[in-house]
Amino acid sequence: MEDKSKGMAIAGLLVAVGLVLLGLCIKSAIDGFKDKERVVSVKGLAEMEVKANHVIWPLMFKNIGNDLPALYVTMENQTKAIKDFLSTNGIDSTEVSVAAPEIIDMKAERYTNENVAYRYNVTCVLTVSSSKVDLVRGLMIRQSDLLKQGIAITGGDYRFSTQFLFTGLNDIKPQMIEEATKNARASAEKFAADSDSELGKIRTANQGQFTISDRDANTPYIKSVRVVTTVDYYLKD
Repeated sequence: MEDKSKGMAIAGLLVAVGLVLLGLCIKSAIDGFKDKERVVSVKGLAEMEVKANHVIWPLMFKNIGNDLPALYVTMENQTKAIKDFLSTNGIDSTEVSVAAPEIIDMKAERYTNENVAYRYNVTCVLTVSSSKVDLVRGLMIRQSDLLKQGIAITGGDYRFSTQFLFTGLNDIKPQMIEEATKNARASAEKFAADSDSELGKIRTANQGQFTISDRDANTPYIKSVRVVTTVDYYLKD
């Protein structure tokens, strides 16, 4: 009988110890769960200025007249003069394309005054697509050389605006992502310190989109590259 009582006491003690351990495990799990639910979300910004590494330069010129064959001859001569100007100054022929001329017959236009001075209006476009950005910028300033030959490069048409592009994003992505992530972590550490907490591991991270824009309206050949990363960190006591 005594042995039986002693066995029951031991069993009761083991159950009690088990319950205590279970309670501690549950408390630890709850505390861990609570810690994991404490999250701070921060953003990190990285910006960089870069020079455009590709330029698309349309050279558009117009001719008007009544003799269409004569206009074609003029157009061909002027096209050759522009090509010579470009090649003489370092632009390869493979970097130049010529679009089909756009011809408007003024007398065929429905709402045109019948007393127009010239029947035909011909628009021609040569396009330079090159990585020689600085060279092309210099030639754009020297368009007066063509004007001396009677060739007026016309501007103002949005279809033929010059474009400066930056195509080297993949080369600077790692550096910018690293900088943005460091900035995000610095913000998170400051938040943790201000809230008497410690910064834990990363919960989630979002790289964000890269944007490339002109630095300003006057220097479209200088680009501003920007990325914002969003990082969620766990906080712990």
